[in-house]
Amino acid sequence: MEIPFNKPYITGQEIENIARVIELKKLAGDGEYTASVQKYMEDKYGFKKTLLTTSCTDALEMCALLANIDSQSEIIMPSYTFVSTANAFALRGAKIVFADSERITPNIDVNKIEELITEKTRVIVAMHYAGASCDMDKINSLSEKYNLIVIEDAAQAIDSYYKNQPLGTIGALSTFSFHETKNLTSGEGGLLAINRPEYIMRAEIIREKGTNRSQFFRGEIDKYGWVDIGSSFLASELIAAFLMAQLNKKEDIQQKRRSLWNRYYNNLSNLGASNENLLPIIPEYATNNAHMFYLTCEDIEERTKLMKTLSSKGIKSTFHYLSLHKSNYYKDKHDGRELSQADKWADCLVRLPMFTDLTYDEVDYISENILNFYNA
Repeated sequence: MEIPFNKPYITGQEIENIARVIELKKLAGDGEYTASVQKYMEDKYGFKKTLLTTSCTDALEMCALLANIDSQSEIIMPSYTFVSTANAFALRGAKIVFADSERITPNIDVNKIEELITEKTRVIVAMHYAGASCDMDKINSLSEKYNLIVIEDAAQAIDSYYKNQPLGTIGALSTFSFHETKNLTSGEGGLLAINRPEYIMRAEIIREKGTNRSQFFRGEIDKYGWVDIGSSFLASELIAAFLMAQLNKKEDIQQKRRSLWNRYYNNLSNLGASNENLLPIIPEYATNNAHMFYLTCEDIEERTKLMKTLSSKGIKSTFHYLSLHKSNYYKDKHDGRELSQADKWADCLVRLPMFTDLTYDEVDYISENILNFYNA
């Protein structure tokens, strides 16, 4: 049996939607399907405004521009995250101040944030790992105390909640990913969600290469021109059409993924008795959108042996992020603090196959081989 780590799910409606785009001869962004995607997200989750982008990376770069980040700014974020989280602000010249992760989840340790705040701190980035929320009450209390902007990196967190509030609606700005590894995909693609009205008009300008083109097409001005810095961040109608097909099947996709996640957890539940951190822990304030199922090994040697064992059985597993504070690019810029929990997740976390077309038999086969590994 050969089981890949990921296989993008196709609903069957994607080709029909793309054919309509071609028929309409409207391939560039901000057409019918872009409007439909944005309306869906705003109606479903309550964002003030959403803007479809070519990637979550682009949406993060828009956040940095909207927050007026420059070389005098400091940004607090977890070290255990994807490089795009940091790159968006590094591109503006900001100093990245990395925080450690929690012991029981890879999310940022909110109890380690306040000691990192200085008079130059502008932003706290909350990255919701595997779709499970950070402790947003504590982050928001620091934001209010020190007048900081909270940005949610919700790349993995579509359809997940914090105390019944949709992730992405809590910070001033938030970003989502529709990469082919995500629950809902358009191959590449992202979304900027805006929760403060004062950011909306400038976000439209930044997304349209620094022009007020969107206002022109709405008939609000008689001509458009260059009014701010920006770039070409908007996605094509082809991406939007593909994504709309996925959104129309979101409930079915999420139901299947949650059932797969629960089957993994139930199959492996006995292993938790010997290692309390082996199985994923979902905090009581968070929900689980079944983006990922991962195990946390005791050390890198155990993880290497487990991955080799699974590979020998035709099962593709993988680790995830490396600590950014130790990266070749940033290690000489880091302030030298030890971030032991971030390093633990970098060394010990292993992701198992998780995709909508995964079968229950395949989950059982993977689980059986993991049980055999630990019970040998």
